[in-house]
Amino acid sequence: MSAPALTITEIYPSIQGESTFAGQPCTFVRLTACDLRCRWCDTVYAFTEGRKQSVEDVLAEVRAIGLPLVELTGGEPLLQKQAIPLMQALIDEGYTVLLETGGHVPIGDVPAGVHRIVDVKCPGSGEAERMHWPNLDMLTQRDEVKFVIADRLDFDYARDVVTTYDLAARCRAVHLSPAWGLVPPADLAAWILESRLPVRLQLQQHKYVWEPSARRV
Repeated sequence: MSAPALTITEIYPSIQGESTFAGQPCTFVRLTACDLRCRWCDTVYAFTEGRKQSVEDVLAEVRAIGLPLVELTGGEPLLQKQAIPLMQALIDEGYTVLLETGGHVPIGDVPAGVHRIVDVKCPGSGEAERMHWPNLDMLTQRDEVKFVIADRLDFDYARDVVTTYDLAARCRAVHLSPAWGLVPPADLAAWILESRLPVRLQLQQHKYVWEPSARRV
């Protein structure tokens, strides 16, 4: 019997545009399907597109690209159970592995050694009520948290979560990103400075390098 397959939208090399790894060459493994519908989502094509591939098939493509940094993204990677053995296999082969996850799926089974980048959905996303809050209690100094900010209400929400969960002390970094086209970066920068919040302003570097609608994002 063949091993269970993953549904993969695309595997490609690009420049990491977010997190503390921003600016580094990275292989992206984009898994298909997401059960969230964030209002500002820029990868709706990953909801349904994709092809079946085994863990070994994915590993072969990653090896062929030849970059030491690999990110699993989506969609929502943790909706597919085979994402767990894939991440473990990548760790075992010596890759630095990032996981971009929407925050609503438990992260407890993610292999040790993976850098978990957990997105906390703010009200402007339309999906804030879906957050799995115990995920924040599992964060370590290897992990990072991201908030996408669509307006001042979102910023105030993020500020309260950062403070309540002491995220700046709990994890490697806390990022606040302006929702593309909705909040001027200068406005978000001003709010951060005004609040003295211990976070990082994050701009999506890939969208400044390539067109925002390009598939290499």
